[in-house]
Amino acid sequence: MPAKTFTHMHRVTYADCTVGNHIYYGRYLHLLEEARGEFFRHLGTTFLDYQEQGILFPVSEVQLKYFAFAEYDDEVSIECWVISLKGARLGFGYRITKGEGVRILEGETLHGCVETDGRVTRLSAALKDCLQPYLDSE
Repeated sequence: MPAKTFTHMHRVTYADCTVGNHIYYGRYLHLLEEARGEFFRHLGTTFLDYQEQGILFPVSEVQLKYFAFAEYDDEVSIECWVISLKGARLGFGYRITKGEGVRILEGETLHGCVETDGRVTRLSAALKDCLQPYLDSE
């Protein structure tokens, strides 16, 4: 486990759900994006700030494993930490739970660091320094 994790809370909306009243499986990627954006905001620089500096972090890989489902009006906890931090690659780990620790989902996203023209660029030292405390040591 990482030294630190960032936790974001989300109340499941009706728009998140299927007719069966549980979160549609594809919506979980939106929740991970929401948590990742709030994680960066917590660190002091938003994705829009990076975009205005000419830097983007496109997703290159996603892995999700589902264990249970969340339903309309559930409050879910989305934990986020760093699993990879080198060169032009950045990876995040996630765990979504509800209630008394009911495991909903675990996953990972891998991102590249590119300039707005698409050229690959290394992660800045400042970004690496901010993310280092959240890096998984395994």
